[in-house]
Amino acid sequence: MIDLAALPVSLTLPSCFVGGLLLGFIYFRALRLTADLVVGHGNPLLGLALALGRLALLGVGFYVAVLMGALALLAAFAGVLLAKFVMVRLTRKVGT
Repeated sequence: MIDLAALPVSLTLPSCFVGGLLLGFIYFRALRLTADLVVGHGNPLLGLALALGRLALLGVGFYVAVLMGALALLAAFAGVLLAKFVMVRLTRKVGT
């Protein structure tokens, strides 16, 4: 088995940041779809599947980052937070 913690930091941190960014965009897009389903009285099973899927995806992504070390986990978390910031900004621009 490959020891992910043995990878060089110059490779690990940027890849975890970009991975966290992608995870964040996927997560918050799925959250938006789930909220639209709830407000629009959509299919509850689809809403449940989206909720479970986005949590599972985020959990797996953070688990892989944990295997790479604490700094990699922080980089992935920073990517998710940046994705949240961007998604909120885009939503506010569209809403006004």
